[in-house]
Amino acid sequence: MSRLKHWRQRLSTADQPFDGWLLVATLSLMLIGWVMVTSASTEVASSLTGNPYYFSIRHGVFLVIALVLACLVLYVPLAWWRANGPLLLLVGIGLLILVLLVGREVNGSRRWLSIPGVPFNVQASEFAKLFLIIYLAGYLERFLPQVRQQWGAFLRPLVVMALITVLLILEPDYGAVVVMTSCVMGMLLMAGAPWGRFVLLLVLVASGAVLLAIAEPYRLARLTSFADPWADQFASGYQLTQALIAYGRGHWLGMGLGNSVQKLFYLPEAHTDFVFAVLAEELGLFGAIAVIGLFALLIWRAMAVGRRAELARLPFAAFLSYGIALIIGAQAFINIAVSTGMLPTKGLTLPLLSYGGSSLVVSALMMTLVLRADIETRRALRRKRSAAPRQAFGDVASSLTQQKRALQEGVTQ
Repeated sequence: MSRLKHWRQRLSTADQPFDGWLLVATLSLMLIGWVMVTSASTEVASSLTGNPYYFSIRHGVFLVIALVLACLVLYVPLAWWRANGPLLLLVGIGLLILVLLVGREVNGSRRWLSIPGVPFNVQASEFAKLFLIIYLAGYLERFLPQVRQQWGAFLRPLVVMALITVLLILEPDYGAVVVMTSCVMGMLLMAGAPWGRFVLLLVLVASGAVLLAIAEPYRLARLTSFADPWADQFASGYQLTQALIAYGRGHWLGMGLGNSVQKLFYLPEAHTDFVFAVLAEELGLFGAIAVIGLFALLIWRAMAVGRRAELARLPFAAFLSYGIALIIGAQAFINIAVSTGMLPTKGLTLPLLSYGGSSLVVSALMMTLVLRADIETRRALRRKRSAAPRQAFGDVASSLTQQKRALQEGVTQ
């Protein structure tokens, strides 16, 4: 027990200015992502551009941009984000509307904005995701008692989410709908809203999801191919079967970094949505579990930051951390579950790992906001601890003064 206590003290970050484990997990995932994007994209990049490191170089540029922006955002107080939450939400909704009007269509989906003079596209839903969390954290801080007691205050964030859902379905981007809806529901649940409301909403959402699934033939085909991908392995089940082959080839220790066979034009989107399948093929079961462990560490530490902020009576920092932990966790779980056949196939990147500038930048900004929340929470707790001895000393001095006066009055009498 003493040895365990010793190691807990050594690994603790309680006396540090920020949570180092959160930073280590984030940077480790970003570095692993760059390595795996490089490995998974060489053949595709060579056939498309003649440069096998085309996607690797672009991902490295995105990584540098993400880190520079993260360093800048780290110096922005949370009070600024809290004050501008409604404005940021309007910007996010505006981006979703703009992408429907002038967005670039890729593979039948209109999700990207092309900015003149900028050599990459901007995915509007990624920024809308971040702005929604910031707005909802501020909303919960202002109306927390009403959210717990009144249906109206509980439903207002869901009305906003319904508007965003309509815009995302028009793109379409169903993966973003699932992730953002899960995040909003999770934040409301962690705010203390009654369970009964969630049961009713889950029934309604499930009914709507079934109607959406059977409304279009291609959605129904995705569901049937998910149930039995080998029944039509060269058509609707092709992507999933190739991903499962990659997992099977990985075994315990993998084929070795760079030795994936499935990335050689067998597995579509190997460096984006299905990068985890290539990782499992090259690094094996142990490598895949290590990456899942890093995600678990990141989500756990983000939740711990939120809990500390809640105990320190900093509700905006708490709900912001909770929301970011929920959305990163939901997106990572759905991406891995899709590539392993646990969920139907949908286009959704793996946070901090998959190729994509918007996803990488927004994920880095999210983790920076959690780090900022942790820094401000620790500062507030240190101020309280330093103020406590002074207050106690003042109370003792006041008591001695009163006793002295009483003694003098007694002598005089």
